[in-house]
Amino acid sequence: MNVPILALDKISKRFGAIVVADRVDLALAEGESLGIIGPNGAGKTTLFGIMSGTVPPDSGRVLYAGRDITRMPPAQRCTMGIGRSFQIPLPFGGMSVFENLVVAAAFGAGQREHDAYERCMEILDQCGLADKANRSSRSLGLLDRKRLELARALATDPAVLLLDEVAGGLTEHECQALIELLRAVRRQGVSIIWIEHVVHALVASIDRLLVLHNGAFIAEGNPQAVIRSPQVAEIYMGIEADA
Repeated sequence: MNVPILALDKISKRFGAIVVADRVDLALAEGESLGIIGPNGAGKTTLFGIMSGTVPPDSGRVLYAGRDITRMPPAQRCTMGIGRSFQIPLPFGGMSVFENLVVAAAFGAGQREHDAYERCMEILDQCGLADKANRSSRSLGLLDRKRLELARALATDPAVLLLDEVAGGLTEHECQALIELLRAVRRQGVSIIWIEHVVHALVASIDRLLVLHNGAFIAEGNPQAVIRSPQVAEIYMGIEADA
C-alpha cells in the first residue's frame, strides 16, 4: 500500500466551546487533487494551518510521506515541499512582484537567487503576471494579489500545494485559466488540496471531494456524487434534503 504524501491522523482542535476538528483523518495520495468544502466557520482554513504548521493541533499527528511533522515549524515544512496560498493575500509590499517570487524560491525552495530568475518568470507568465513583474506588489488590485499568492506558493517548488480560496472573485474566463494552470501543475507531479467556495471550478479540477461540518468530514468521494447528495445539499447549501 502506498504511503500518502500528506495525512492527518486523528487530529483534534477546538477554540473554547467551538470544535474545529474532532479526531479528523485525511489522506492525500501522491499526484491526487483533493477538494474540501463546508460552511463558513467549519474549520477548513484551520485544517490548512495544522497541515502547514501555523496552527498546533490539540491532539493527533500530521504526517508527510510517512514522517511525523506535527511539531515541525512552518518554514521547515515549506522547504520539505508543503506550499500554501492564503485566503487573504499579504505580499511583501515593499518589493516588486518578481522579487516576491525570488524570495519564495530562495527561502522556500532553497535556490540561489540568480538561479531562480528564469523559473520565477515562467511562473509569473503562467499566472498572468509577467507584464507586472516590475510593479510594486503594493500597487496590485485584489485579483492580481490572489494570482501573486498562487505564484509565490508555486515558486517554493512544492510537492504538496494547499490552495485556500484562490478562485474567489474571478470571472468565468479567469476561472477556466486557473483550472488549466492547476492541471499543468498536476502534470508536474504536484499533489493538491484545495479549499474553495466556487464549487464549479473546484469540481472541474479535483479527483475527490470532502465536506467538513461540525468538526468532521460528513461526505467523501466522487465530486459530482458528493455535490448531489441530499445531506450535502441540506448542510452545506441550506436546502432541505426532501425539497
